[in-house]
Amino acid sequence: MDDPRAQEIVGQAARLFSSNSSIATVKMQVSNEDGQRNLTMKIWSLGEKVLVRIDGPQDQAGTAILKVGRDIWYYLPKTRRTVKLPTSMTMTPWMGSAFTIDDLVKESFLTRDYSIATSFEGKRRGVAVYEYTLTPKPEAVVVWGKIVLQIRQVNQMPAWQGYYDEDGKLVRELTFADYKKMGARLIPTHLVMRVADKPGEQTTVVYEDISFDVPIGAETFSLPNLTQ
Repeated sequence: MDDPRAQEIVGQAARLFSSNSSIATVKMQVSNEDGQRNLTMKIWSLGEKVLVRIDGPQDQAGTAILKVGRDIWYYLPKTRRTVKLPTSMTMTPWMGSAFTIDDLVKESFLTRDYSIATSFEGKRRGVAVYEYTLTPKPEAVVVWGKIVLQIRQVNQMPAWQGYYDEDGKLVRELTFADYKKMGARLIPTHLVMRVADKPGEQTTVVYEDISFDVPIGAETFSLPNLTQ
């Protein structure tokens, strides 16, 4: 049975970057065996609707992802093609990064898809945290055997998140830092995702700006707008 306090704290952390609506400007730096590349993106959200559009570099500008409910479309401006993605495709690395499309549009909902239990309270890496272990509910369509989430006790901000396979092996880890107040809300503005079996490779996401509860027209999340 879920721990109600754990459920509440994890739910708050899962909703940090969303609200009734939000508009964010984000920079992503991908470092892998092919070198380093930088992307600039804008992200709109309205309830369970999300639009992600790449603004730069120029050769990738216009590439976009649209999520409406559980449906996800991907637009490729070079070929002017819009593709509806199956769920399996949303869990693969995106643009050579350590993030997936699922990460970007939050297709998996932690408090909906996982049972949550408090597994540790104390210091990790010198920081006092509450540690929660999330295990998939029987009906959930997810790929992780479990997720471990560490929340800073001082301000209930996420500090670290580990994704494990069904054998309990760490597959990737996400660290949070640079907590700043943006749009009247404290958030971690610097996120780094690392894949366990690819040392030296990482993807950094920096929130340059985010506004919450701003007016966004429903037409923003339409297929015609996806190709604009």
